[in-house]
Amino acid sequence: MIARLRGRIGPMAADRVILDVGGVGYLVFCSARTLGQLPHEGEATLHIETHVREDHIHLYGFLEPAEREWFTLLQSVQGVGARLALAILSTLGPAELAQAIAQGEKAMLTRAPGVGARLAQRLVTELKDKVAGLDLGPGAPIVGTGEAVVPAGPENDAVSALVNLGYRPADAAAAVRRAGAELDGDIAVESLIRGGLRELAS
Repeated sequence: MIARLRGRIGPMAADRVILDVGGVGYLVFCSARTLGQLPHEGEATLHIETHVREDHIHLYGFLEPAEREWFTLLQSVQGVGARLALAILSTLGPAELAQAIAQGEKAMLTRAPGVGARLAQRLVTELKDKVAGLDLGPGAPIVGTGEAVVPAGPENDAVSALVNLGYRPADAAAAVRRAGAELDGDIAVESLIRGGLRELAS
């Protein structure tokens, strides 16, 4: 069972990338969030979830272990398969998902394509208790009693600010990551927001 792959970035499509590992090209399905954070060239490491079926073997890849955990958790809800789980993760990152579920923000969940009001309610109902203690990644809400506490973090705050301005979470996260790399150590929230806006406008 494949759990992790490191290789050279190959051609990308809307929901997949080919990762060249030792001359073997692995087709890996990814969320838009992960694809937006991958370099255009060079190497990358993806945490892999392997799905084996009678008629196919599919690899799903994530830059963050937290996103892979959410991918598995989402599929524990009736009506959510691998493709829909990827669509949800393309719209909402782990921290946003935890916040939406902990606070019962169904409208936030329905932003994901394929998620209607009924499924959003099911996600909140079935996952609210399951997310307690889950490794949701840096900057993620801490879920336990139905309240969400978001630790301070300049990158997380900058992404949230850009999302509040109407940008897609995947685009905002990628823009803040690029801005942070260019700022060379200046990770003040205001600088990250300004840099992120420049990246999104370019």
